[in-house]
Amino acid sequence: MAEDEIDAELEESTSTAIPFQLQFEKPIPSLIKIAEWNPEKDLLAMVTEESKVFLHRFNWQRLWMISPGKCVTSLCWRPDGKAIAIGLEDGLISLHDVENGKLLRSIKLHNVAVTCLNWVEDGELMKVDRTMRFFPPPPRIPRMPGLVSGDNGLMDDPEDLFQDLLDSSHQHFNILCSGDKDGFICFSIFGIFPIGKINIHTLKLFFQNRFLELSTYELANASIQKVAFSKNLRELVVVSFGELSEEICTEKDKRTDAHETARLAKSTFNNAPLVGLHCFLLDTSIFSSRKIELHKVAVQGSNIENLLEVVRTSLSVMSKHWSGAMNSFHDKFDSLATLIESHGLESSPQDEFLSLLFGARTSPPLHQFLVNSLGESGLKRVAKALDGAGKELHLIVREHLQPAVEIIGFRIGELRGLSRWRTQYDTVGLNEKLINDATEHAGIFMVQVERFLRVLAIMMYQFQNFFNWLSKCIRILLSEPTDQIQPVNSELVVIFLKFLFDHDPVGQLLEVYEVNHSIEVDIDTMQRVEELVAFGGFSDTKFLHRTLAKEFNLLEECFKEAFFMPSSTVSSKIRCKDFLPLFPSSPVSFSSLDVPISVFYYKGVNHAASSGHTPEHNLMDYICFTIPDKSLDRINCIGIVRGFTDDSSSASKVAHSVEVVFLCIPEGHDCIDLSLYKETQLVLLLNEASSSADGTGRSWMIMIQLSDLSFTLVSKPLFANLWRLHELKASATDLHLDSGKVRCVPHTVTKPLAVSASRGVACLFSSRRHALVYILDEDEEEASDTEGGQ
Repeated sequence: MAEDEIDAELEESTSTAIPFQLQFEKPIPSLIKIAEWNPEKDLLAMVTEESKVFLHRFNWQRLWMISPGKCVTSLCWRPDGKAIAIGLEDGLISLHDVENGKLLRSIKLHNVAVTCLNWVEDGELMKVDRTMRFFPPPPRIPRMPGLVSGDNGLMDDPEDLFQDLLDSSHQHFNILCSGDKDGFICFSIFGIFPIGKINIHTLKLFFQNRFLELSTYELANASIQKVAFSKNLRELVVVSFGELSEEICTEKDKRTDAHETARLAKSTFNNAPLVGLHCFLLDTSIFSSRKIELHKVAVQGSNIENLLEVVRTSLSVMSKHWSGAMNSFHDKFDSLATLIESHGLESSPQDEFLSLLFGARTSPPLHQFLVNSLGESGLKRVAKALDGAGKELHLIVREHLQPAVEIIGFRIGELRGLSRWRTQYDTVGLNEKLINDATEHAGIFMVQVERFLRVLAIMMYQFQNFFNWLSKCIRILLSEPTDQIQPVNSELVVIFLKFLFDHDPVGQLLEVYEVNHSIEVDIDTMQRVEELVAFGGFSDTKFLHRTLAKEFNLLEECFKEAFFMPSSTVSSKIRCKDFLPLFPSSPVSFSSLDVPISVFYYKGVNHAASSGHTPEHNLMDYICFTIPDKSLDRINCIGIVRGFTDDSSSASKVAHSVEVVFLCIPEGHDCIDLSLYKETQLVLLLNEASSSADGTGRSWMIMIQLSDLSFTLVSKPLFANLWRLHELKASATDLHLDSGKVRCVPHTVTKPLAVSASRGVACLFSSRRHALVYILDEDEEEASDTEGGQ
């Protein structure tokens, strides 16, 4: 039956206009498994079954498509809509630019698939970073040799975009929360600076056991399904599948037979298992009470990590440039040793060159090398390669490496000043000793960069002098004029042949050695360095023995240790505040369950908090979820829980109580997906149970006003083995298709349901590979049409 015919039939039967006007219907290339509307713009991000990510405008114009090359498992927009976070199956979270989809940054927070993401922003405008007053914009990552613009991933334009987005993100305090299938939850400020990681398996829950004794319980085999920050960042709702088990603490418990222990841990008064969907409330007030301190640490830390990437890439590019030039040098000059050996002489290339320098007769192998093997043209090519590499290294140091190191030094100095304010910053883990160590190594690295520039300048002059001398020798051997060749310093030629011909001080400073490689430093220099300690010099006086690459490794390790402390400190302050079992499931099936879940916060009336007093107006949480068949001996149920989170401003909060209502889906229909919507509304997507895979059948989109439902006050369980929501199964409210806002869709739809609160639309995806966009707020649409007509 066509959609127009169905609409006409419904309109005739209800004598009212059909709600939810169809804006448009468009074909899509493949089935969609994830879809999220941009919170600020008319943009819809979609992930296909093949894990390709598409971005479309509201008019269905495609902006870009990317293929991460791995299975995409979750999706989330940055609160300002300028970037999108993509969770992957290997635990990686990648950030992409909204304008072109280019990769901005990747961060590895998890070891397994990232199952859910939630990015929340505090509305308060934070102070501008004062570093920008003293320094120009930070340097970009240099381009790898052999790559052109646009081929280098994080280089060029994406790096500029990342810095712009980072600066805009710093204006507000925002946190990206991510959960994985192994029960880990990670927090990162601005989506890039890790600030906490907890394992839900280690959370301690205290309940009475079957013998009415207080016992400690843990959630085993947990997989995070949903995370949702409260708007003030003080609380985090975590919905997770798992198995609640009693922790064995006493020696008697340890001696108990394993089978009996398992039986006791899973025993219940009503024979309901402890495996199923659980809801946790985590106390994350540290993010609210210390947001100013955390923001300052994250601003400096995230910028330092970005600059460390500039330094790392600069060293890598410099090493590649120099090794390429030195390979050209050795390719030519190593053949001289082969010629000497083939002529049966017992000498080295240095001896042959020195003999020529001191006026002795040119040996046959050296004559053959200079005139035939090397020649003036070959010498010019080698000289050009080394000269080009030297200039490129100098340019990279001056435009990338040195500015990055200077800004790192300033930023770590800012953190050093903050770390001395112990009463404020000890609580967020800014350790003064660790910051001091990082500050010293940043200073040492600055000295090492200056040292490298001097070594590079000396080497380039030595090479130039040596090549000028060789060019003069070749011309003499060929009986050609030598007036155009620059004067040669014979003493420098001797030094080059004795100390530099077979040694490479520049490459040595850049090389990353597997073992501790020590650079020789004369005794007088080391004595002067040690004497400087008394005048405030570096306490680590062995830095001249280290290569530039080794120094950077030490610097990076210092920063990792210093920045791990805030993350570790914040993690220890996140605790489990409350717990609520939602519904049971069999251990065999819970790992494969795909339950639609939606969590949102509304400004509403907290009836549970009042309990006989005047209802309080505050931020109310709503947790909606479908209940699998027979989990509560009911079929096609939707559970709605509100008031699970505590409001610290509410002195009259009644402990251990929530409000719950069950909705019974009409017989012959299945709930495919659901989504909470603005103004305490719930949008449901139902399919006829008889619908076939080819798309034949009908679906229904229903909007329910949650404030019209009759919620029941339920006390939270005192016993770990009681599913208190089970008590409400007999009072479930029947949902009817002929009441409220209902729209019939003429073919079978699939998950997901994408709802946009800012635009007031819902996007459905049919099994026929079509996207259908419906207008949820007819009043807003009519108002906009009226304004347009005026």
